[in-house]
Amino acid sequence: MDTDKAHAALDSVYGAGSTGALDAAYAAWAANYDSETASLGYLLPFLITAWVARYVAAGEGPLLDAGCGTGLTGPQLKALGYSDLVGLDLSDEMLRVAAGRQAYGDLKKAMLGGPLPWPDRQFRAFFSTGVFTIGHAPAAGLHELVRITRSGGHAIFTVRDQVFETGGFREVFTELEQGGKWRPLEESPWFRCYAVADPEAQVKTFVFEVA
Repeated sequence: MDTDKAHAALDSVYGAGSTGALDAAYAAWAANYDSETASLGYLLPFLITAWVARYVAAGEGPLLDAGCGTGLTGPQLKALGYSDLVGLDLSDEMLRVAAGRQAYGDLKKAMLGGPLPWPDRQFRAFFSTGVFTIGHAPAAGLHELVRITRSGGHAIFTVRDQVFETGGFREVFTELEQGGKWRPLEESPWFRCYAVADPEAQVKTFVFEVA
């Protein structure tokens, strides 16, 4: 069953323990990622378009899909009039699937938490879902994402409940705010990641305006 395979794959990526192991886990999952996460009712790549549309006018860009995976969000935003989309992910195999969707003008391999391959103020906004989660991108990765986002632009991203308190997110949020790098605009209630499976797996969406 796709649901059983999806649970096994989730266990693999959450328990990877290193960047190399995480890359390998996603390489193994890439071909079946879409169907297996669909079996769980994975919502985040589709829900994030609502927050993007709330803060960024259609046609504005470029927009960075930070941790784009197989690019599930790209076609949804393209249908809403966002044509200047760029994706990054740590997995070549996931990026190859994303390229096949023909929604992204550029796709790059990069790991959140390390240096990103763009100059300061490159993007109108970045959005990210399912990346600030168990065993994935650290809260410190927000510093680089803010660096490459324009003044007046937006940071739109989800954080998993299990890492929010223990992963340093409050501290990074405060550091960026007190440093004059961004200001908070919206913090959603906790909501489910999956419509079908894992009712206790929850995230929040955060929106900041970059200074």
